[in-house]
Amino acid sequence: MKKILFAGLLLLSQQSWAQKSMTPELLWKLGRVSGETLTADQKNVLFGVSNYDLAANKSERNLYSIPLTGGVAKQITTTAGSESILTVDQKTGKLIYTYKGQLFDMNADGSAIKQLTNEKEGLENVILSPNKDYILFTKDVPIIKNVGNEKYPDLPKANALIYEDLNYRHWDTWEDGKYSHVFYAPFNNGNIGEAVDIMKDEPYDTPQKPSGGIEDITWSPDGKSIIYVSKKKYGKAYAQSTNTDIYKYDIANKQTYNLTDGMLGYDTQPLFNKDGSRLAWTSMVEDGYEADKNDIMVFDYKTNVCHNLTKDWDETVASFVWSTDQSKIYFLAVEKGTEQLFEITLNKDLSRNTAANIKRITQGRWDINGIVGQSGNTMVVSRTDMNHAAELFKVDLQTGNLSALTKVNEATYAGVAMSEIEAKTIKTTDGKDMLTWVIYPPGFDPAKKYPTLLYCQGGPQSALSQFYSVRWNFQLMAAQGYIVVAPNRRGMPGNGVEWNKQISGDWGGQAMKDYLSAIDEISKEPYVDKNRLGCVGASYGGYSVFMLAGIHQNRFKTFISHDGLFDLRSWYGTTEELFFANKDIGGPYWGDNSPKSYKDFNPMEFVKNWNTPIMIVQGGIDYRVPIEQGLEAFQAAQLKGIKSKLLYLPEENHWVLSGQNGIVWQREFFSWLKETL
Repeated sequence: MKKILFAGLLLLSQQSWAQKSMTPELLWKLGRVSGETLTADQKNVLFGVSNYDLAANKSERNLYSIPLTGGVAKQITTTAGSESILTVDQKTGKLIYTYKGQLFDMNADGSAIKQLTNEKEGLENVILSPNKDYILFTKDVPIIKNVGNEKYPDLPKANALIYEDLNYRHWDTWEDGKYSHVFYAPFNNGNIGEAVDIMKDEPYDTPQKPSGGIEDITWSPDGKSIIYVSKKKYGKAYAQSTNTDIYKYDIANKQTYNLTDGMLGYDTQPLFNKDGSRLAWTSMVEDGYEADKNDIMVFDYKTNVCHNLTKDWDETVASFVWSTDQSKIYFLAVEKGTEQLFEITLNKDLSRNTAANIKRITQGRWDINGIVGQSGNTMVVSRTDMNHAAELFKVDLQTGNLSALTKVNEATYAGVAMSEIEAKTIKTTDGKDMLTWVIYPPGFDPAKKYPTLLYCQGGPQSALSQFYSVRWNFQLMAAQGYIVVAPNRRGMPGNGVEWNKQISGDWGGQAMKDYLSAIDEISKEPYVDKNRLGCVGASYGGYSVFMLAGIHQNRFKTFISHDGLFDLRSWYGTTEELFFANKDIGGPYWGDNSPKSYKDFNPMEFVKNWNTPIMIVQGGIDYRVPIEQGLEAFQAAQLKGIKSKLLYLPEENHWVLSGQNGIVWQREFFSWLKETL
């Protein structure tokens, strides 16, 4: 098998010598494709394409339509800004969409555009009721007073925030006393009546903060109730819990009911079947465990019984949709390093559903990372792999075969040399099989020696699959002449629930051994230059870099850590989602029985062993891994006389979202590797 691979790589080398390599600038020029829905007649697929203007440092998104049978895509919006389709009128075929906070409609071909609303403050997370007689939206409402300057009106030039409880900041914003609430109002041809706040006076958010969206809210099919997700906890209780619940608000009696009372973990993504007889959602069991097994629950209103459809299945669900005939549920999940499309065939008696009712539909080295819509035996999905950004594909639901639908970036990729991706199985120190992705440079020549990067994934319970990122992009790394080694170490979903669990409380234990097993095994290959090994990663991956810098025993020649955890004590004292720290670290650092993580798995405890160049990246408004983590690490390296660099991005959070900052990040990243590796 190895000879066949190398023969293919040599052929690739001969074919790609005249092609160009991926660059940061080229990566940011790629169109970002995202599916919207199908037209009313199901003959066309509607999708959006975002293009980033580096000079203006902003993106522009327009809507397109392409025949489901394939063909040429037609652009149906051209205005400056971003449009998103709200719904398709199944009777008239018109598209109702949002643009700059207002509602518009147009024909399916983009003609006859008409503005429907003109709300002064604009509208967010808009959903029309099934009969379009009500409109639902969210907006921020001031609930908690006296957190800021308004407490002392006689001191107008003061700038102060005052708190008496936790959750005073979250992700990248400080608490300002405002909460996102769900409103509904009568709706008549664009005219919005008096709005009702269904969460009046509650200090809670819907959608969830920081990353919840419209999937947190839905109408019942009869239009008589609103279903929404909220974590109705405040202060310290909020910071230490993942217990979101699903609530039902009854339009007629204006009463709210907790549909998941007693279910203690995350309950999210509520979605009715077409006739409203069943409500499905995703659910976790354990409060405080954000990476618990995610199951699909279904409440059957005919029997008044709730069923867990995936309880016996040894993986975790990402997202799902009902089939158009209500006989199945389609869902996405990671399995063995790729994200795929699955189906659950529903028995009439849901209590008879078992893991045997679950079938994997797609097979291949790619990620199916979005479900757009179904037409008969065809499902439209979004697909990526390590060499290609997202495009839309059609899936034959009977055979699992995929066929390309959109080709937005085909012309760009036509001149770019691709990397060969290999899936290796590596034995860990405890005798387990670990999937490890190896990404080779374009034009790879096994007779040469290459510098090699160990990539450490964040999470720590996030999947290392066939994703395509504008920052941590394996194609881009390989294009600069590096082999990239990306292990599915302990804690990553897609390798069974038990494998996923083993990271909690053991951050610096077996996972570090898994990393070293991977790089040691790959380093046995003659084309790996063992004198030029680097180690890079962000978040928990950044923590891994800091940890490995103290225990690598001179394996690596350079390190890059982005928003990594350096001192678990100071991190526990400044991070905001304490449920995560309580579960994964084991709780606070004080007390007689302080968790072993603060001593055995704390990178700062191993700084005495640091002896290798290290670059540290830190976002200024990252409150998940706050600024002191990066600064402490950089200061330690500098005081020890280690060659080191700090890249500080004052306006970035845990991610890098600005295009120009992203280019700076990549230029500094690769210049550091060139200099030190």
